This record gives sequence, structure tokens and C-alpha cells, in this order.
Amino acid sequence: MHIPDGYLGPRTYGTLFAVMVPVWAAASWKLNRTLKARQVPYLAIGAAFSFVIMMFNIPVVGGTTGHAAGAALVAILIGPWAATISVSVALIIQALLFGDGGITAIGANCFNIAAAGSFSGYLVYRALAVGSAVPSRRGWIAAGAAAYVSLNLSALLTAVQLGLQPVLEVSSEGHPLYAPFPLKVTVPVMMLEHLLLFGIVEAFITVMVIRYIQKNEPELLE
Repeated sequence: MHIPDGYLGPRTYGTLFAVMVPVWAAASWKLNRTLKARQVPYLAIGAAFSFVIMMFNIPVVGGTTGHAAGAALVAILIGPWAATISVSVALIIQALLFGDGGITAIGANCFNIAAAGSFSGYLVYRALAVGSAVPSRRGWIAAGAAAYVSLNLSALLTAVQLGLQPVLEVSSEGHPLYAPFPLKVTVPVMMLEHLLLFGIVEAFITVMVIRYIQKNEPELLE
């Protein structure tokens, strides 16, 4: 889902970067007031985990990639605001140091994966796990569903942004200036890959980690 440089026009990547600036500011403000001392190491661990898991990229037609992200898992463990910062750090490092995702697309990638992925995963988990005991089957099932929904929402947002470029950014002759594929191509390609493969991988990894934590460090899920 890492969008590279040259696939989004300035109106798209500029708008999404402008959206993310207040989100990052709000997340930083929230963390300064709510993050507990014992959770601080997990913020760094979450960034490292997300960084590593997103490095396993498989190219997808249309110029982007498919991969797991870990946003939902980090959000479940330390909250969606902390997860937004944690995953954003991983995405920014990947873009600046490894060329994995474009520098101009940092705002778009952080919006799709870090912000939308973290909050959607957290909300799905809380909705499905509410009232259940920490070491329960419903807890890890909720975590798996949250991870699946989170990754597929991120993929859908990426597909829509790419697919809108032939409409938003065209030359005077009507030729696409950036991503050339329309929505009828980007949405099916991105969603089939993630619904049938990457989303399942994301859910499996999340369930395995949550089940381990339920048995060994259940206080993290309280």
C-alpha cells in the first residue's frame, strides 16, 4: 500500500499531508497526557514491528504494493493515537531511508495506514470485544477481525486515491499526469489482493500475538 512518488498529484498528496499535520499534533498532545510510563517502550516496539512487517512488500498492479501493516495490533495494545504516531514513524523512516513509499506521498501513506488503519482497527476491536474477559476467545477473534478490517480499509483508501488521479490530474489533451489507472482497475486489483491474501495474513499475525499476550502479559490488554 506504499504509494510511491509520481502517482499522486499535488492536490491529493498536499491535501492529505495537510490533514495529517493536525492529526499528528493531536496524537502528540494526547500521548503527553495519557501514555503511561510502562507503555513507552511499547510505542517504540510498535514502530519497529510495523516497520519490519511492512518491509515484506509484494508488487501490485497500479504502482503500489501489498503487505501487512500491524496498525490494528499496535492500536489494540497502546491505543489508536499512539499507534498513529508509531506507524507514522515507521512509514516516514521507510520513505526517507529506504525509498519504500514516496516522500511526497508521506501524508497519504500515513493517512491510509497509520491513521485510518489504527482507528478503524481499534474501534472494531472495542466493539467486538466489549464485555469479554481479557483471556477469552472473543478477545482474539475480535483482534483478528479488527486487523482484517483495518488493512482492507487502508487498501481501499489507497485504491481510491490512485483511481481518482485520471480524473483529478490530466493534461490539456486529457491524458493522466500521474497514476494512469481508473477506479475500475485500482479498486478490484487492490481489494482482491488484500481481501484474499494480505488481510488474512494480517489477521493471523495479530491473532497469534494477541493470544500470546493473553497468556503471558494480559495486563497489556486491560
